[in-house]
Order: sequence, then structure tokens, then C-alpha cells
Amino acid sequence: MAERAWSHAMEKKTAGTNAKQRIYMLGRFRKAVKWASLFSQLCSVKGDSRTSLEAEAYASYMKGALFFEQDKNIDAAMINFKNTRAIYEELGKYGSIENQLLCRQRIDEVEPMIDFCSHKLGGSYLQAHELLDTANDLLKAKMEAVLSETRSQQAASMTEFKWLGRTFPITNAKTRVSILKAQQLERDLSAAATESVAADKKLAIFDKIFSAYHDARSCIRNDLASAGNAEDIKDDLNGLDKAVSAVLGLRTIERNQLLVSIGKSKFTKHRDEKNERTTKPEELVRLYDLLIQNVTDLTDLVSSGRNKNEEENSFIHEYELKGLAFRAERCFFLAKSYSSAGKRAEAYALFCHAHTLTGSALQQHSNSHDKALIQDLEFLSNNCRSNSCIEHATGIMEEEIVPLKLSKGVSTMSLADNKTKENKYLLDMLESYESAIGEPNTKAPCRIAQFPPPFQAVPCNPIVLDMAYNSVEFPNLENRMKKEKKGLLSRFWG
Repeated sequence: MAERAWSHAMEKKTAGTNAKQRIYMLGRFRKAVKWASLFSQLCSVKGDSRTSLEAEAYASYMKGALFFEQDKNIDAAMINFKNTRAIYEELGKYGSIENQLLCRQRIDEVEPMIDFCSHKLGGSYLQAHELLDTANDLLKAKMEAVLSETRSQQAASMTEFKWLGRTFPITNAKTRVSILKAQQLERDLSAAATESVAADKKLAIFDKIFSAYHDARSCIRNDLASAGNAEDIKDDLNGLDKAVSAVLGLRTIERNQLLVSIGKSKFTKHRDEKNERTTKPEELVRLYDLLIQNVTDLTDLVSSGRNKNEEENSFIHEYELKGLAFRAERCFFLAKSYSSAGKRAEAYALFCHAHTLTGSALQQHSNSHDKALIQDLEFLSNNCRSNSCIEHATGIMEEEIVPLKLSKGVSTMSLADNKTKENKYLLDMLESYESAIGEPNTKAPCRIAQFPPPFQAVPCNPIVLDMAYNSVEFPNLENRMKKEKKGLLSRFWG
């Protein structure tokens, strides 16, 4: 009975409720709470201790769902949901594997509701985007409405935007909400940087930040179009648009740096745990091209003003140095690309040039407070030096091997035999230890089997022509044929 009432209430809820249907839905929830409480009392008298605990958790969940839907007594809803979670956590410690999985599933269903209640009471330990990610479909609409209402209340007190020592007034309410949403996501991102959060979730937060700032820019552009001839308002809006665009470019650089770190983590691995492909050096070169372009666009945007303050000048100098570091990294991975293609001279020259760029960047970063960037540049300098030595040695070895191969090929030449050497395939030389893959760092195809296979002569079926049939004279066999006997009447009528 409790399940029937709860299912009926959830059906009304998912179908979209008006005032009348909402009253009916809450009535069905009260029926579910009534029957669940009676069921818990019955199990406490007739059942064992485990069954009694499960019934109590079920009744607590029903009560929490009722208080949650009434949207009045959130404290009681959270208490009931926490009781349900505590009971299932204790029950999940014992019993079979199926029972533990079932308890874990129940806990996962209750956790988003506890988080939402805590967030509504002002004591959430989750960020806003995490609340929306962990919620089910029935909670997302309500949670998004609460978050939007909270942002609107905070946006009412937000009147200006500060960036690099400059202050820009914000008059449009939609612009305030969009910027406030982006700033909240930035705080979530900084909190995620200190914790072990997956890179996919960080990239998803970056996408939401970009969407929020683009919404803010579109609102600013609409205000500029409707500003008319008011020069003071236009100057403020142009400055705000420039600041928001600069922050958007800054977050784009941070996102591309995250992609570079992901690519570097897969660059040195042969295969990772999920059998994903490794990162090629050309892909890292492309990412560093994007980073260099992003840095150039950002510095051009910040330096476009006439009267720059001290903070803007220091910002431009900092990102010009970062651009130099990005060029050194790009040159290093470009050398790696040439090295994998077997071009030793080009790879050696690029490694040396990358070492020079790294040394210049380290010299200019001598007074910098970015210790992580200095450590990366020192590590890059050592890698450039070691790889240049390896390429130099490998190139000399390959140059020494070329005359030996040439002399060996000349010694095997014969004037009597004009036939060229056939390329044998692996299936034709299973008894010999000869490689069918080819030399390393070459683009020669593998010789495993010939495809399509060559044509082979096969014997055809003989064609038989019966030429003697027309010349044979066959004997007359009518005397051997059985004659039919006819009666008297058949003689007259045939």
C-alpha cells in the first residue's frame, strides 16, 4: 500500500502539477507515510532486528520525501534522510555482496537529497555545479531554480566589476547574474584544483565558465547598441567588455594548459589502463600553437588602452614571459616529432634551439615568484640537452651504418643474374629469422602476406562433345514393345 501511494504521487509529480494536482500529490505522500509507519511498527513487533531496521529506514525515507515536497520543514526532511543513510550504511557492512550493493544504491539515492537540503539551509559542503551533477531528473529543476534565485539576490548587491586595478560599473541585471555565475564557477574550479578532481569535471566547469562570460558579453553588446550618444555610458560599457573579454582569454589559457598537462601525462606512456591511444608530439605542438595565439591575443587586448596602470604593465610582462616559455615547449615537441620521423639533423637543430629559448626564459624569470614555472623550465632545459645528445649520437651511428649497408649490397651484386631480388613475405620464410617489418623509423610497409593474393593456374574441367550420336544406327525394338489388347467395341469406335 505504501509503495502504491508513493508511486502514484511520483507519477503526478513527473507529469507536471498544478495547484489541484499538487494537493492530491501531497495527500498520496501522506498515505505512503502512514502505511510505511504501520509497516515499520509491524516489523518491530513480528520481524527480526535486520528487517526492523530496514523497515525503519523505509519509513524515514517516506517521511523525508513528504517534508521535502512540502518545502516547509527542510530540517525534518534532512534529519529523516540522514537517518535513512545511517541505517543503510550500517546494514551495508554485513551480509552478502548483493545486499551490500543494494544498500549502496539506496545511499546513492539519498545523498543528493541530503546535499540539496544542506545547501538550502546554507551549510552545503558541495559546490553548486556538483549539486546539479549529482541530482536526479526530479531534483534538477528545483535545484536550478534555487540557485538562480540565490544568484539574483546576490546580484542585487553587485554594482561594479574590478579587474587589474580598474573598476567598471554594472547596470544591467542580466549582466550581473552572468558574471556572478562565472565567478561562482571560478571559485568551484579553484576548490577543485586543491582536491583530486578528474580532468573531465574540470573541463566541464571551464565550459560553463565560458558560457557565462559569453552571456555577459552579449548583454554588454546589447547595452552598447542601445546606449545611443551617451559617451560616458559607452566608455564604461567598452571598458567592461574589455575586462570581461580579458578574463575570458585568461580562462581559455588555463583550459589549454590543462589540456597540455593531460596530453603530457599520456605522452610518455605506451598504453594507459583504459587502452586509450597515446599522445603524439604533433598534438602537443598544436596545443602550444593555440596557447601562443591566446597569449598574443590577451596581451594585445590589455595593451590596447592608452593609459595603462602599473598592474596592467606587470600583467603584460608576465604573460609575455609565459609566451616565451610556451615557444620553448613547442620547439621541444616539434623536435620530438622530427625525431620520431627519423630526421636526426632537423631534430638536433630544434633541440638546440629549444635549449636556447629555455635558457633565455629562465634568465628572464630569475626574479619571478612562479616557482612551478621555473621548475618546469629547468626540467625542460635538461630534457633538451639530453635529447640533443641522443639525437647527435644516433645520427652518427646511422651515418656509420650506411657505408656498411652499401658495401654489403655491392658485394651481393652479380652480373650474371639480372633478376631483381624478390620481396619475400613472412608466410614464405617461416623457417628463416628475417624481419618482415622493415627497418625502424622508415615508412616501408610490412611484408606479412601478399594481398590481394596472386593468381594461380588451376586445372579446368574437360569439355566432352558427343560427336558419335548422330552416326549410330539403333536397332528396331517394336517387336519387344507390349501390345495393347482391344475389345470388340473398341475395334468399331477406335
